[in-house]
Amino acid sequence: MSILNSFPLYDLHSHSQASDGVLTPAELVARAVQMRVGVLALTDHDTVAGIAPAQQAIAQQGLPLHLLPGVEISTLWENHEIHIVGLGIDPRAAAMETLLQQQSARRLSRAEMIASRLEKANIPGALQGAMALAAGGAITRGHFARFLIEQGKATNMAQVFKNYLARGKTGYVPPQWCTIKQAIDAIHHSAGKAVLAHPGRYNLSAKWLKRLMLHFKQEGGDAMEVAQCQQAPTERSQLAQYARDYELAASQGSDFHQPCAWIELGKKLWLPGGVEAIWIKYPELQPQAGLVTQEES
Repeated sequence: MSILNSFPLYDLHSHSQASDGVLTPAELVARAVQMRVGVLALTDHDTVAGIAPAQQAIAQQGLPLHLLPGVEISTLWENHEIHIVGLGIDPRAAAMETLLQQQSARRLSRAEMIASRLEKANIPGALQGAMALAAGGAITRGHFARFLIEQGKATNMAQVFKNYLARGKTGYVPPQWCTIKQAIDAIHHSAGKAVLAHPGRYNLSAKWLKRLMLHFKQEGGDAMEVAQCQQAPTERSQLAQYARDYELAASQGSDFHQPCAWIELGKKLWLPGGVEAIWIKYPELQPQAGLVTQEES
């Protein structure tokens, strides 16, 4: 049995209604406990608005769950949108507040341009529809996708992105996010650890993925996601090798947005041997005693 199994079940990537998740922060932490997660990172897109209500729900209900304050920051690198997760951050740190205010302005501007493009394609009301679905949270392309599904333009998220929101399609607007360095610096100035999110999802060749990881490491990145719920058969072992090659700690997370059969809180989250788990390299990310362990679950 691996030493990793003596630790609580970690899920270090999840989303709530504060961005494009379906569950409220309170519902999210309750579901995490139901799925026997012991340590949950709430990492909404470019916002920390869900952290306080999640912490409040845990305290009020006495839930056996350790919440790591987090965020998923959208960045732009070599014309690719790359996501950087911040774990264990201080949400009230000035550096984080400043960056997220800038990201919010960029996000709203992009949303307005997406809506304008859809309007010209005879799909009116997209901005109002997406904002209504966001319900005050950070507006994302996921909200536009849900709006388009409601309008009967597609039957599922994959289809709507492919037909309307992917690069070169009617509703696509190039992002104008911060740089990877700016994201890492804000995370570090907020006492957090910077994690390269889901490296296998950027449709990069092996050569370009290695360039990305080298750049991330050189800019001060701390870790990379190695394990997710749903991966190609050899992806986890390949990412583990990259983590070793670039001397990055290994993280794991479901990237949970809503309950579904194939992406679920805590599901299939384990790290291959030979990597250094982020919670081992950085013990400050570990909870106090008394939570469910992976061995027990």
